[in-house]
Amino acid sequence: MKNLNRRIGLSAFLLGAAAVAPLRAFGSTCGELGSLQLPNTSITSAVEVAAGTFIPSYEKSTSERKIYPAAVPAFCRVVGVIHPVAESTIGFEVWLPVAAAWNHRLQGVGNGAYNGRISYGPLENAVNLGYAATSTDTGHTGGDVKFAIGHPERIADWGYRAVHVTTEAAKLILNKYYGAPPVHSYFNGCSTGGHQALQEAQRFPDDYDGILAGDAGNDRVHLNVGFLWGFAAVHPDGQLILPDDKLPLIHKAAIDACDAKDGVKDGILEDPLACKFDPAVLLCKGPETAACLTSTQVEATKKIYAGPRNSRTGEQIIAGYAPGSEVITGGDYTGWKNFITGPKEPSRLDVWKYWVFNNPDWDWHTFDYDHDVTTGDARMAEVNASSGDLRAFKAHGGKLMMYHGWVDPVGPPGDAIAYYDKVEHVVGGASKVQDFMRLFIVPGMSHCNGGQGYELAGGARGVDDPDGVPKWPHPDAEHDMLIALDRWVSQGASPEEMIAAHRKDGVVERTIPVCAYPKVARWNGKGSSDEAKNYRCVNQR
Repeated sequence: MKNLNRRIGLSAFLLGAAAVAPLRAFGSTCGELGSLQLPNTSITSAVEVAAGTFIPSYEKSTSERKIYPAAVPAFCRVVGVIHPVAESTIGFEVWLPVAAAWNHRLQGVGNGAYNGRISYGPLENAVNLGYAATSTDTGHTGGDVKFAIGHPERIADWGYRAVHVTTEAAKLILNKYYGAPPVHSYFNGCSTGGHQALQEAQRFPDDYDGILAGDAGNDRVHLNVGFLWGFAAVHPDGQLILPDDKLPLIHKAAIDACDAKDGVKDGILEDPLACKFDPAVLLCKGPETAACLTSTQVEATKKIYAGPRNSRTGEQIIAGYAPGSEVITGGDYTGWKNFITGPKEPSRLDVWKYWVFNNPDWDWHTFDYDHDVTTGDARMAEVNASSGDLRAFKAHGGKLMMYHGWVDPVGPPGDAIAYYDKVEHVVGGASKVQDFMRLFIVPGMSHCNGGQGYELAGGARGVDDPDGVPKWPHPDAEHDMLIALDRWVSQGASPEEMIAAHRKDGVVERTIPVCAYPKVARWNGKGSSDEAKNYRCVNQR
């Protein structure tokens, strides 16, 4: 029902789009797309799918299959493979709603982690909103990185190329089917999808008119340095020194120290940058107990907050994790346990072994936080989406909305801030960057969604469950990022704040404005602190 409500809530948006760009004569039938000839591309199937009947091909058994919601309209499903270079086998799909339901827009959707499969959940959401939509498997199958052993071009496929060539193919297919190009094209992704989004803005500025990039971890080599750093901090001699049962202690102390600084004591840090929490307040006065930290545990905690620095220059490699991220409730992640204290080895270790050093026996204990970072950046240049030069995207008229959870335990939110600041410097200052870019950092939100705080609606995760992303019961440009992005692109109305919600059992309990960085929300001191209308955006710096 909530998908149906979302569709009804967008009816004015869809009708408006149709009025802007009426269709020319109908182009091709769905079946005719199966014989379409495209450069370096094979169309393997083009079939009509009845409403509510699609089942992902990788579901293991009938009993485990999840039929996507009946509210999903009928669409034409085009499946193909692209071979831009000899080593490439890039699978992709394009979903085309019937002409009467199309909103005259294309939405590319991103992937998650290193997964090699089509993002069916985001495709479903996009088509349900009237978009023609496309997704890629990034050139491989499975979730580990060994697909690239002996095949360096497949790293390029995963890193940037697959999304670009899929977008090119999708536009040609769309134009053939409808007899008209899209009025606007958008890319929507979080996590690896956010990384893909920024690759598009940096490398292929004409592919999309608007880009929605969440929790990107776009400086991928440095993100993986951060995983090594955090793991090493809690395993200084090979043994875990900061057990998981100490994380709630640290979390409570951080919240107690800083919660009131934002004017509302609610267990959520609205502005962790203002939090100067020192874990030394938990230092044991005598023997270690469950209620205190040893000196080595204090130092490990400080390192996690600080993040890694170049061992020679002292330059920050990637930001540390924010206070409040130690323990997370709600969603797929639990906090530092996921990537720091819980694993038996550093997360993404295989990236270093197989992609950077080409040595399955490489010993992470030998990692040098100067030379090895430089080596990683050089050998993985096609993976990092770290360039701040978005001038071509700006010149294209493109608009970029980034968002990030303040308690993200995967990609630290400080990295998103660092990237925004880099772009600001390259394009020539605050007024220039604000012409085309916004960053929203969400209090208490985890990685893409979830967490004990708030969530923004409208983003796309590279997950299969179409209900795995938050939605607003009656979406509009104040509550839904995708609608806000479309309004910015099509009408020039820039989003200065987005309304985020805290939900319990799917019901909205509290709302707050998330202000465009560098502003933050402050309660007016009047009215309920659970209602967004009682906040204002103030300068953070």
